[in-house]
Amino acid sequence: MDIDTVLLETQEKMTKSIEYLQREYRGVRTGRANTALLEYVKVEYYGSFVDLREIAAISVPEPTQLLVKPFDPGAKAEIIKAIEKSGLGLNPQSEGAQIRIMLPPPSSERRKQLATQVKKMAEECRVTIRNERRDANKAIEALENDSKSKLSEDQVESAKEYVDEVTKKTTARIDELTNKKVSEVEEI
Repeated sequence: MDIDTVLLETQEKMTKSIEYLQREYRGVRTGRANTALLEYVKVEYYGSFVDLREIAAISVPEPTQLLVKPFDPGAKAEIIKAIEKSGLGLNPQSEGAQIRIMLPPPSSERRKQLATQVKKMAEECRVTIRNERRDANKAIEALENDSKSKLSEDQVESAKEYVDEVTKKTTARIDELTNKKVSEVEEI
């Protein structure tokens, strides 16, 4: 493995961590309806668990409502059961072949809990980023000590500076996403 590969892999892993955090944030409930809230709810469908988005269309007819239209009308009861068990505090209502979910605005206590949850997710992502940085620096040092790689001290120093720069940018992006999500959660 050469130094460019180490740097590239580190940057890719950090980018994937940010993407994962963004997906997780989409599932955090705010005062507004969002289809991402239900997309990954697991529904038991013919003996196996699948994501709700795979067996139903989810839409937002009004800012405080979600509408779920199962592709298979026979799965409606299982979908309702899964939404109730999801821990999102939602109360699905059956309307013919579809399911309507009203999203009441969260209480101030619940908004504080959600903001804390968002900050905890961000800290977990920061820990992952710091671990990536540590692993990259170890790999760079291993290459430096390897007699076959023939790296100069300048190349090693430059690589470590690059890893630190990418780490700072990624951490700043985490902070930016977190502040945005916390303000959405706290907004009434």
